[in-house]
Amino acid sequence: MTRMVKCVLLGEELEGLERPPYPGDLGQRIFEQVSKQAWQQWLQHQTMLINEYRLSVIDPKARKFLAEEMQKFFFGGGARKPEGYVPGK
Repeated sequence: MTRMVKCVLLGEELEGLERPPYPGDLGQRIFEQVSKQAWQQWLQHQTMLINEYRLSVIDPKARKFLAEEMQKFFFGGGARKPEGYVPGK
């Protein structure tokens, strides 16, 4: 049976994730309050951040930055796009 959550980002009752997508308390909080749809939005935003800032996900500083941005994206009033960002066609 599908697990439903009241999505903190989209404000609707939507299908939830199957398991915590990230370790620790932040991952558990996302599991409990974020829908699959909102998680997909984060993955797109995260990809844009990695590309625009040329981050290496093996770099601990980059991982910390992405975790902070994830926190902002879901629970801190939204994350901003990098200055000067222009979406591709």
